[in-house]
Order: sequence, then structure tokens, then C-alpha cells
Amino acid sequence: MSTTETVALAAGTWDIDPVHSDVSFTVRHMMVSRIRGRFGAFTGTIVTSPDVLGSSVTASIDVGSVDTGNDQRDEHVRSAQFLDAQNHPTMTYRSTGVRANGDGYVIDGELTLHGATRPVQLDVNLGGIGPDPWGGTRIGFAATATIDRRDFGIDVSLPFDGGGVVVSDRVEIELNVEAVLRTE
Repeated sequence: MSTTETVALAAGTWDIDPVHSDVSFTVRHMMVSRIRGRFGAFTGTIVTSPDVLGSSVTASIDVGSVDTGNDQRDEHVRSAQFLDAQNHPTMTYRSTGVRANGDGYVIDGELTLHGATRPVQLDVNLGGIGPDPWGGTRIGFAATATIDRRDFGIDVSLPFDGGGVVVSDRVEIELNVEAVLRTE
């Protein structure tokens, strides 16, 4: 779906469907590969206005639900050295504005992670809007962002011999979201 023109949306509130959505991230490991992870527990709400630029989003992610495919690594990521899930069990995102950007949109917002709140822009592409088999209406979109974990107080430096670090500071975020329009 091309989004070069402003999309007209039905005004309403949409609940993110966690079963049909994905919140994932990628980091470089030992400067030679990329490790992917995802969060399995999250909620969110999208409020649309007839002009997409007036829309907003809020989301909450349970950082304890991190899954990188390796239990030992997951425990390390949950530890005080990284996400500190015991003291900071959730990360949240709250939009502050939406603007057109080429064929997509940018959602400006604030991410709170590890007790720090910083501005984060999401580059968004609308996937589509349509009916579902249960009489509801769904919307889908993909979004990406890149953050520096040090901006959120996660300043673990694990250097290794020969130069480089075990885990990069740069974290690439990818969201694939499907949401259902409330009918109330």
C-alpha cells in the first residue's frame, strides 16, 4: 500500500493483537554476527483519527519475556547488567506525534527503558486495513528504529582481545503489528 498521500482512517481505538504481532531486536555479537531476540509479552493501543497524522500509540513490554533462543543468554539479558528486569520490569513507548515521510510515516515518541526516558523515532509503513473472519476490522504495520543502549543507562562494555566488544551498543528494533478495532 503506497502511503505517499495521507491515509484516511476511521477514528477509533485499536488493541494490539499480541498473537499476530512481533516485537523483536537485533544486536551484533562479537563483531562477526547478528543475534535476534524478541519479547513475548506486550500490550498496546493505537488511537486513530480520520487524518493519520493525528493518531497516537502507547505500548508496554514485559522485559522479562525476552527470548533469544538460549536460556542462559536470556537470563543474562534479564540481569542487572543489561535490562535489570527485577527493578525495571517493563519498557513503555508513548507517541508524541506522527508525520509523513516519503512512502511511510515517522512516529515521534518517548521510550522508557531501564528507568530512562529518551526520544525514539519509529519509521512506519502501513501494511493495510481490512475485515477479519470474526466480523472485526484489523490494521497492520511494520516499524523500525535503532537505539543506543547506553542512552538508557545500559552501559556494559564487554571488550575482548583483538578489539571490539561482545555485544554492540546499537540495538535495531523491528515491530510487526496487527491491531483490532474496538467495537464498543
